[in-house]
Amino acid sequence: MHAFRSHTCADLNKSNVGETVRLSGWVHRVRDHGGILFIDLRDHYGMTQVLCDPDSPVFAEMEKVRSEWCIRIDGNVKARDADLVNEKIPTGEIEVFVRDLEVLGAADELPLMVFGDQEYPEETRLKYRFLDLRREIMQENMKLRSDVVMSMRKRMWEQGFREYQTPIITASSPEGARDFLVPSRLHPGKFYALPQAPQQFKQLMMVAGFDKYFQIAPCFRDEDPRADRSPTDFYQLDMEMSFVTQQDVFDTIQPVLQGVFEEFGGGRKVDQEWPQISYADAAKWYGTDKPDLRNPIKMQVVSEHFRDSGFAIFAKLLEQDGTEIRAIPAPTGGGRKFCDRMNKFAQEQGLPGMGYIFWRDKTADSVAQELGIPVKEAQAKLKSGEVEGGMEAAGPLAKNIGPERTEAIRQQLGLGVGDAAFFLGGKPKSFEAVAGRARDVIGKELGLLDEDRFAFAWIVDFPIFQKDEETGEVDFDHNPFSMPQGGMEILETDPLSATGYQYDLACNGYELVSGAIRNHKPEIMFKAFEIAGYGEDEVRKRFGGMVNAFKYGAPPHGGCAAGVDRIVMLLADQQNIREVVMFPMNQRAEDLMMNAPSDPTSDQLMELGLRIIPQD
Repeated sequence: MHAFRSHTCADLNKSNVGETVRLSGWVHRVRDHGGILFIDLRDHYGMTQVLCDPDSPVFAEMEKVRSEWCIRIDGNVKARDADLVNEKIPTGEIEVFVRDLEVLGAADELPLMVFGDQEYPEETRLKYRFLDLRREIMQENMKLRSDVVMSMRKRMWEQGFREYQTPIITASSPEGARDFLVPSRLHPGKFYALPQAPQQFKQLMMVAGFDKYFQIAPCFRDEDPRADRSPTDFYQLDMEMSFVTQQDVFDTIQPVLQGVFEEFGGGRKVDQEWPQISYADAAKWYGTDKPDLRNPIKMQVVSEHFRDSGFAIFAKLLEQDGTEIRAIPAPTGGGRKFCDRMNKFAQEQGLPGMGYIFWRDKTADSVAQELGIPVKEAQAKLKSGEVEGGMEAAGPLAKNIGPERTEAIRQQLGLGVGDAAFFLGGKPKSFEAVAGRARDVIGKELGLLDEDRFAFAWIVDFPIFQKDEETGEVDFDHNPFSMPQGGMEILETDPLSATGYQYDLACNGYELVSGAIRNHKPEIMFKAFEIAGYGEDEVRKRFGGMVNAFKYGAPPHGGCAAGVDRIVMLLADQQNIREVVMFPMNQRAEDLMMNAPSDPTSDQLMELGLRIIPQD
């Protein structure tokens, strides 16, 4: 018999009754039922119930066993009584009577329990991650991650891609975040960098003629942590293709990701149609470039209904250039309490508030106020039909702008009795983000989201440049390496209107993919950087390898990168990316288990020619 096991803890069933077996694993739970010890023995594959009574030669040793001890047992497989069968596990028809026991690894008092659903502080979970990972949900999350990566690789190979590895130690290259620098021992005073992405290398592969590349690539960025972003490193499905258009990239990556979500989405609906929405429209309709399309709410511009109206705040606002009023429709949100709650939400986000209108059946109170008669008389007139009933608009805004304008707004938004609309105004960039968050909250609170669905959308036509309103300086708004739509002509005639062949894929409110058709022509690249205030010499200095390569017959090329961690987070239905990363950092970018970052020794610093300057 094998030294440690003849079967895993998921293998045994009724067909094994009468066999002598050997199992190894962890003690999940110990139960003492009147002198009979029952132990749930767990390994990576499953659980088997083993038992021991005073007739067993190792009963005294079994009494000492505690949770999370690692043990090996030999025993006889027995059938459980019919009324004791556990149908929830594959081994639920049998149990193993223990004849021999070996303690492979005893456990100290546990800082966190593996059995049960107790909640522990994140710092405790990360410090003892090796215990945290023993929990069933974490085992399932990590298996899911591995299976997703395998599926991605398989699907990419099936589309004619090959996987190539790019360097981990390279030169510093701005990708929109801070680099992790690595000091060089052989070249004192100089530094390597960990790659923020394989961007330049994969483009150089296209110049080298490899045509189709992919990689499950580690990326390193010194970023502030968020629930959906690691502060140090992450993995992405990185790909690049030659002689392709933007649509070619979409047509290539969609079946890969759609297949992964269908395979691992747990039966949730996966959208087949992925709309393409311009960056400008996404900001206008959803207040974000990563909209959650499970929420049917689409914001609209309603400026004309408030221009020269009785609502002075909006009317005066619209006299300023670049301002507008946007409405957030709220189907079924037509109650004063809900409207007041959303107004408070806007104030908590740093805005003065949100105006609102809601529509309701005409009330006796409103008729009495309108006609200057007692409420009882108004009730009688409504009941008799002398005064026509129907719908009315309510709320402070409705009173200020009058029935004609409120009716025009209602018709534009397609609302009716029981519905509401919220309004924000000013220069769009000052309120768009809050409007987007308000849309999310309204959709969630009103139960408008289709929770069992993965809704995708390509966000396209990103602006290349932005102009600072105060200084007048022009800088890049998004990826500086994307090919401008219109090429050199748009850069020479109207650069501030230039959009790039750049795109993101949004799903359920998260950005899953980012990519572009690359600017492979040096003259267009130099012109784009010139507009943003960077001279040719600086471009050559910072991106010399790529610029030099583009002089030798660079093909048109493009690609994208999909965030593996974020995709698994969605598939696992988790809200925090650390739940699907094996050994994540905490919110302060610390590894509490391995004590990183740590202080270097004086010998290490001396060898590298470095000195630590104390921070005040």
